[in-house]
Amino acid sequence: MIIDIPEGREPIGYVWGDMVPGIGTAAANFSLSVYEHTTLGLREFEAARLRIAQINGCAFCLDWRTERDGEKVEATFADAVTEWRTTDAFDDRTRLAAEYAERYALDHHGLDDAFWTRMTAHYGQAEIVELSMSIGSWLAFGRLNHVLGLDSVCVVPRG
Repeated sequence: MIIDIPEGREPIGYVWGDMVPGIGTAAANFSLSVYEHTTLGLREFEAARLRIAQINGCAFCLDWRTERDGEKVEATFADAVTEWRTTDAFDDRTRLAAEYAERYALDHHGLDDAFWTRMTAHYGQAEIVELSMSIGSWLAFGRLNHVLGLDSVCVVPRG
């Protein structure tokens, strides 16, 4: 960790809350909103989230599994995300969510008309905006925490 954390302080709360309260609190609320207010199915949500975690190398996010109503994706899901192009474990929406996350993170200028034709065949406009905001959150905050060395002590914020 490159940030000095006072003895007995929780690192994420200290860095995000105490060090930059005007920014960190808003960022934490945005991060929390992605989980609390999503309308996306669990599988497409997790496919996009895990693909960003894989790209970012965020230790916490790679181990974390979102839970909804007592359900989580299967134990082999992260491996399927790695193989999103060829896995038979995904339907079209889940595969597109993983693809979108990867392309958003690595080649956002390459999101061409052919991709958007496929995407809009499976997702409504509000879902595309929601998925885009979710991916942006995971990409930014995962990298932020990794760069500052906080990803090994990260927790998903609670309301």
